[in-house]
Amino acid sequence: MSDRADRTGWTPPLRRRPRHDWAAQAPTWREARPSLIADALKRASARPTGNWYVVGASRDVRAGGPPRGRTVGGVEVVLWRSDTGEPHAGPGACPHLGAPLRESRVVCGTLVCHWHGLALDGRPFAGWDPYPVHDDGVLLWVRLDAVGGEEPSERPAVPVRPRAGEGVDAVFTAVGRCEPEDVVANRLDPWHGSWFHPYSFVDLTVARPPGGEEDDDAFVVDVSFRVTGRLVVPVRAEFTAPGPRTVVMRITEGEGVTSVVETHATPLTGPSATRPRTAVVEAVVAASDRRGFALARAAAPVLRPLMKRTAGRLWRDDLAYAERRWELRGTGRFPG
Repeated sequence: MSDRADRTGWTPPLRRRPRHDWAAQAPTWREARPSLIADALKRASARPTGNWYVVGASRDVRAGGPPRGRTVGGVEVVLWRSDTGEPHAGPGACPHLGAPLRESRVVCGTLVCHWHGLALDGRPFAGWDPYPVHDDGVLLWVRLDAVGGEEPSERPAVPVRPRAGEGVDAVFTAVGRCEPEDVVANRLDPWHGSWFHPYSFVDLTVARPPGGEEDDDAFVVDVSFRVTGRLVVPVRAEFTAPGPRTVVMRITEGEGVTSVVETHATPLTGPSATRPRTAVVEAVVAASDRRGFALARAAAPVLRPLMKRTAGRLWRDDLAYAERRWELRGTGRFPG
């Protein structure tokens, strides 16, 4: 050990591992029991959401910027901000003649319809009733009671994250032909990690599956994130599903403790759609207690595209997983 390590307890974040032989790793299919994954999914599906849906990154809707349109459960939604940054959301059709408000303009914080000039300031007007909206600093949520059909809650259940200003966050969005449960089921199967994503994960072991109780419902995973070639970052992480459309991975030991990856699955189509579509909105909030991490925070605008690119590579494969699961469920051939 170097004098530097003796004096400060410093350890390098990277480890060098032997060359990885994909086919030589231990098979995980026996541990990845369909019933275990299905039970975890069932417990997640029973948890209330208060009818809140993630619709995108907070920074995607800017004060002074244009409105943004989203579709949730077949319902058209428009979002914008006032000049002071307050978020607003409501039906995406103008109450006058149905113009698409996502194509309109925001003037001095007011949404002005581009067909006939009807102005909406976020308050009810002429049958147009706003939706509750919540900005948690990373993601925007909209409450749609008619879509969710649950007892509404005042605020969404936002996962615990590193404190504001301590992390670097990036939000990736993709759309797949599946339902939210297929996305969540993918994340509740950590055993596929080093088999399906060898470019990102190696040495993945599920140290402890869920016990099936509310206070013991996490997948505890030991895994090494591949940085490049044979350089990896080993960590211990926990996967939990706090709701039917959310899975959270939290690093509990190793480099980047408290960092989280939140995967939110938002249905785009209604329940009767024959070809359902689901948006995956994944928020990565990376943190570290290393003094050099301040440089990463300063370089956040440069790092975000790299973080999103990494998430995109994973979701290229994971959406194929989720879409395949939906396809098999529709034919009755799904083994779970």
